[in-house]
Amino acid sequence: MPAISGEEYKKRVDGLNAEIWLDGAQVTGKLSCHPAFSGVIKTQAELYDLQLHPKYKKELTFLSDTTGNEIGTSYLIPKTKEDLEKRRQMIQCWARSSGGLLGRSPDYMNTVLASFAASVSLLAEEENCYPDRLLSFYEEAREKDLTFTHAFVNPQTNRGKLAFLEEDVTNARIVRREKAGLIIRGAKLLATQGGITDEIIVYSAPGAQESDHTYCFSIPSNTKGLKFICRESFSIDKSSYNFPLSSRFDEMDTVVIFDEVLVPWERVFLHDNIRAANEFYKKGKFVPFTLHQIISRQIIKLEFLLGVAHQIVETINIGEYQHVQAKVVEIVKGLESLKALLHYSEHQAEIDNNGIMTPSVQPLYVAINQSQELYPRLIEIIQLLGASGLMTIPHEETFESRMGDDLSHYLKAGDCKGKERVALFRLAWDLTMSSFGSRQTLYERFFFGDPVRISQTIYQMYDEESSISLVSRFLKES
Repeated sequence: MPAISGEEYKKRVDGLNAEIWLDGAQVTGKLSCHPAFSGVIKTQAELYDLQLHPKYKKELTFLSDTTGNEIGTSYLIPKTKEDLEKRRQMIQCWARSSGGLLGRSPDYMNTVLASFAASVSLLAEEENCYPDRLLSFYEEAREKDLTFTHAFVNPQTNRGKLAFLEEDVTNARIVRREKAGLIIRGAKLLATQGGITDEIIVYSAPGAQESDHTYCFSIPSNTKGLKFICRESFSIDKSSYNFPLSSRFDEMDTVVIFDEVLVPWERVFLHDNIRAANEFYKKGKFVPFTLHQIISRQIIKLEFLLGVAHQIVETINIGEYQHVQAKVVEIVKGLESLKALLHYSEHQAEIDNNGIMTPSVQPLYVAINQSQELYPRLIEIIQLLGASGLMTIPHEETFESRMGDDLSHYLKAGDCKGKERVALFRLAWDLTMSSFGSRQTLYERFFFGDPVRISQTIYQMYDEESSISLVSRFLKES
């Protein structure tokens, strides 16, 4: 099966019947019609339709080297710098459809799986590792255009260094190894779009202390014993005027509970091998591939933020003030810095021993760490620019009431009528102050891990030889 359409995507999601819990009740019926999920499902269906659109097909698909089918570019394992550029163009094409607000659009997890497939050489000859199974599954997934969520974070019960010594472990772990496969019990965080994807990929983050906590596998979302527990929905109103972003882009986050879940052996890619699990993450393509996808999307998101800021400035005519100009320029500097780092990583890309073109990881680490620090500040800038305008945002229904004419007059801005001005400020509010907007800020603040740990990684990996040599030369000459 080649790249799927939006209708095929919705049909598959509706047929899942995964066990999803929301607000104390199990979700039933078609997910594409459920208030908590219909917005994001409709949005992603539109992304899949873009794959088949004549204007975008060349950019969003490529020919399979095994079947000749047109499959999604997000599954492409790059062999040239042109491949890297094609991947970036695809990611940013999809991101423009959501303003970069879908952090878990399907291309993210497709990239993760492609990175695993590109790293299988690290599993060769390793105990309890099955590179052939992983490659076979990657082939199946890209030919069927499967959707994925993932989970690898442990619950926050105890973040101490010796937490692994506790007997009452809540983390998902292997409790038995049977003829049919692994039996998993426990919980994992944080499966965004949990329960509304074909599959869930589960793997252990680096640092596992016991073998029964090391694994990598993928199973269907409707696997028996697999439960997705949702946070409250932020998609509380389907009005595109009242909630222009959350009504379309709220990606549900879930806790995943494994209640004696059977993972068939053909879906187990590694288990009970701490060293291999750590090496697969540290030396594999997961970091460079996924960071390349993340920064590509975040650039579009910053473009969206810049556009919102400009619209506010122009609508209420505050562009002549120096402090306003300085604030807008902060967004510009952040945006252009991320662009430069991304293109530099592609320029410095190198082919490895397996013929895979890998973007330079150092500028990507700098970019993600900078983005973590930058995003909350840019959200604050939009709040500062909007000021009280972000509080005077009555619903569309009020404009349609007998108070509508008064509101249209008193809330106008120049030639912009009250209803149109409020529409802009409701969008800015939904981006920066609503439950949806607050979640977006938290999401970007911790995307790819703790900012302090990422800065520590940059410190440890950065090549300082040329800098030290430069200073040493000056000291010798003094």
